[in-house]
Amino acid sequence: MDEFPIHSSQKNNPSPENTLTFKRSHVYMALVPLAFVAGLMVGFIFWGRSAGDASGGNSTPIAQAATSTLQTTEKVPVRYNVPAGNNPSTGPENAPITLIEFSDYECPFCQKWYVETYPQLMQDYQGKIRFVYRDFPLTGLHANASPAAIAADCAGEQGKYFPFHDKLFTGGLSLSRETYIQYATDLGLDLDQFTSCVDTNKFQDAVEANYTFAYNLGIQSTPTFFINGLAIVGAQPYSVFKQIIDQELAGQIP
Repeated sequence: MDEFPIHSSQKNNPSPENTLTFKRSHVYMALVPLAFVAGLMVGFIFWGRSAGDASGGNSTPIAQAATSTLQTTEKVPVRYNVPAGNNPSTGPENAPITLIEFSDYECPFCQKWYVETYPQLMQDYQGKIRFVYRDFPLTGLHANASPAAIAADCAGEQGKYFPFHDKLFTGGLSLSRETYIQYATDLGLDLDQFTSCVDTNKFQDAVEANYTFAYNLGIQSTPTFFINGLAIVGAQPYSVFKQIIDQELAGQIP
């Protein structure tokens, strides 16, 4: 699981300005407090603040309390308000399970989850899961994460988001402009349109908007998932997702 780098200074309200050379994400990641990171427990499902506080502010951080199972007599799991929005998705829009991932294309744990868990979930719950991908590029750790996210959106502009997404995680090439063009060529995209989109950072605002939403929600590592609003942190194995999905389908989770 990839987390923010830690620095000693903190500001509660990072500046909203951003340019092509100085992004808000750089500011945010430089200001994440140590106490906030200490609350994260890798590999567990977490609760924290109420769903009404999910937009951010001074509420209790996500993951303040954590447990390995959902069904306890002491705690009621929180359903966070995490909309799919206009983000890329696959699976029926009316599926009973919406699985939203906040991810980073340069994160090895995101790749691990995509290779080991994602295919089996989509196969075993065919027609029952709508999978939504939302960007959370940790640019302080991964210099290529944001450009890769923009390139994927450029492929999505031509109807090839998930084929491009798949290549970014499994294509075997290091992330770079040349790699994105190679993948675009492999997928038969209009290269003039794709290259112009990449070079002008056409979808930077969309990537930044996803990052800002996740930051304000309290997410601080990749991958982070929400199953119908129930949160899972880290590249958890298939069994963890299956447990929650089965309970959710059976109506066993409040």
